[in-house]
Amino acid sequence: MREILGRRRRLLSQRNGGRPELLSAALTFATQWQWPVLPGVTADPQGRSRCGCPDPECTVPGAHPFDPGLLAATTDERMVRWWWTNRPSAPIVLATGGRAPCAVSLPALPAAQALLALDRMGLRLGPVIASPTRWALLVKPYSMERLGELLYAKDWVPGSLRFHGTGGYLALPPSETGEGTVRWERAPLPGSATPWLPDVEAVVDAAVEALTRTGVSAPEL
Repeated sequence: MREILGRRRRLLSQRNGGRPELLSAALTFATQWQWPVLPGVTADPQGRSRCGCPDPECTVPGAHPFDPGLLAATTDERMVRWWWTNRPSAPIVLATGGRAPCAVSLPALPAAQALLALDRMGLRLGPVIASPTRWALLVKPYSMERLGELLYAKDWVPGSLRFHGTGGYLALPPSETGEGTVRWERAPLPGSATPWLPDVEAVVDAAVEALTRTGVSAPEL
C-alpha cells in the first residue's frame, strides 16, 4: 500500500507540474535540520524575470514569501507537506535568524573570487548558496547588536555585502526563481544531522580582507 500511495503522490505532483525534490528538500530542512521554511512566490509564467506577486518592480522575483507571510515559517512536518502538496513548484524560503542560520551575501562574480581567497586563507566555510546573481555564505545566528558592533569596528565594509539576519530570508536549493535556479556552491556534507556553520565575525573579516586583496568592490545589486 505504501508503494502504491507513493506512486500516486508522484503522479499527482507530475500532473500539477510539480517537482518532488522540492518537497523532499523542504522536509529535510524543516524536520532534520530544524530550519524554519515556507513557500515563496512562484515566478510569473508569462515572464521569467517577473514575480508572481502584485509588485511590478519586485527586486527578488519568485524568491520571497508573500502568502503566507514570513512569520508563518515553520519546522512542522505536516504544514510543510501540506504547503508543497498544494504548491509543488513553490520555491523554498528560509526565515533567517533566531535559531536558524543567518547569512552574508554578495554578487556572484566577486563572491566566486572571494571564495577562492577564503580557501587560500584556510577559513573553514559552511554551506554556500548560489543564485545567478548572488551567493550567500551561511553563518551561525547573530543578533543585530552583534552585527552592528562588528561593522562599526571596521574601517571599510564593501557596499556589495548584504546581511540576512532576524527578519530576513533566503531562497534555498533546489528552488527556481525569476532569476534562475538556486543551487549549492558548497553543499552540506551528505547525511549531516545539522550543517556546521562558522561565526559571522570570521566570515565578514575574511570576506572584507579577500575583497580588499582581490580589488573587488562591486556595486550593490
